[in-house]
Amino acid sequence: MRVGVPKEIKTDEMRVALTPAGALALTRDGHDVVVETDAGKGSGFSNDQYLKAGARVEESAQGVWQDAQMILKVKEPIEGEYGYFREDMLLFTYLHLAPERHLTEALIRSAMIAVAYETVQKPDGSLPLLIPMSEIAGRMASQVGAHFLENPYGGRGILLSGAPGVLPGRVVVVGGGVVGLNAARVALGLGAAVTIVEVNPDRLRFLDDLFQGRVQTLMSNAYNLAQVVSQADLVIGAVLIPGARAPHLVTATMVQSMRPGAVIVDVAIDQGGSIATIDQVTTHSCPTYLRFGVVHYAVANMPGAVARTSTLALTNATLPYVRSLAALGPVAALKQDPSLAKGLNVFRGKVTMQAVAQAHDLAYFPLENVLAEERR
Repeated sequence: MRVGVPKEIKTDEMRVALTPAGALALTRDGHDVVVETDAGKGSGFSNDQYLKAGARVEESAQGVWQDAQMILKVKEPIEGEYGYFREDMLLFTYLHLAPERHLTEALIRSAMIAVAYETVQKPDGSLPLLIPMSEIAGRMASQVGAHFLENPYGGRGILLSGAPGVLPGRVVVVGGGVVGLNAARVALGLGAAVTIVEVNPDRLRFLDDLFQGRVQTLMSNAYNLAQVVSQADLVIGAVLIPGARAPHLVTATMVQSMRPGAVIVDVAIDQGGSIATIDQVTTHSCPTYLRFGVVHYAVANMPGAVARTSTLALTNATLPYVRSLAALGPVAALKQDPSLAKGLNVFRGKVTMQAVAQAHDLAYFPLENVLAEERR
């Protein structure tokens, strides 16, 4: 198979979808890998490294897209890339289609096959291709929040660790999944007083055991959220519903109750955001804005700021699936691997992810039915 790796063009996105080591594995499998010039530069990988791995380096994005049967990306395509879509193409990347109607419609019109990293799901419910970036984004959330709590960046002037004779800062993590766990771990390491708010009582028990009482766990409901958010120095939105828009759990009224200079970091912004006042996506170049005197951080590609770490972690997770898709072709690979099949979002003009269809009021085609039709 011809596998294409274009350079990411989303603002401040420095990751690349495949490392030279990944390219070497694919070329040794007998596949043709073409990488756009300088696609790996932001992650510290040179064109020569890809050439030594057996890949070809193509000068233009158009050349990569036109030549490839499978396109590997990190972030969802933006409008300038829609014109490259075609019927005989497989796209494998993070898609986050629930808040992206125009992209969803473009994929449908193209009749291509689009598989999303974030909805590949194992039988135990885990999301193996989302976990690495969730771990990184969660760890970054506390680090970023601590930074913007400093006075020069509009914050309250709070050091999360406190100081001898001074209480530590208060961090509230909304959601106790992979992002929330990692955010809490780093916030705790920074010396903050940490509360995790979570709706699943079994997950609360797990977190309580894991942290051995060093974090406060609290059942998620409107009353409890209002109480802890009003007292927080830093609120981290860490809510995920696979494939669907994140629910607005923290209301505008709750945000208004926070003290001036408090900080909100919403890791769920790429799924629409879990904070009602997060109504615009920001970038690494211009990461924050003020609402009700509260600093809002809403960067949708947080791991892109630590591109080398993120690229290595992402390729570690995606490469086995990429090799399967390349070796078997998309239809056979999807049929063979139920976990990979759950990543299918759009198949030849049909939306196969129910949450995406509901978000945009589109017809939904169960993937089992779509794949079954391919047998005939």
